Amino acid sequence: MSIEFVVDVCRKAVQVALMVSGPLLLAGMIVGLIVSIFQATTQINEQTLTFIPKIVAVFLTLLIMTPWMIHTMVSFATGIFTSIATF
Repeated sequence: MSIEFVVDVCRKAVQVALMVSGPLLLAGMIVGLIVSIFQATTQINEQTLTFIPKIVAVFLTLLIMTPWMIHTMVSFATGIFTSIATF
């Protein structure tokens, strides 16, 4: 294996990891922002108020995005195995 091949595999692995985790992080960030705006508007200073909506949002996003996430990871793994087998 060449150094370029290993670097390319690592680059693709980081890219897939960011793509797969992106929707979950984005959902948590958006819900956190909405709850923060709500807290600032109503002057409720409860620190634990953000946890439940974030958990629910991330869970719902996970349920919706799971097929796409699995497809992305499986296609990455298949590509890695085929490129190693032909190398």
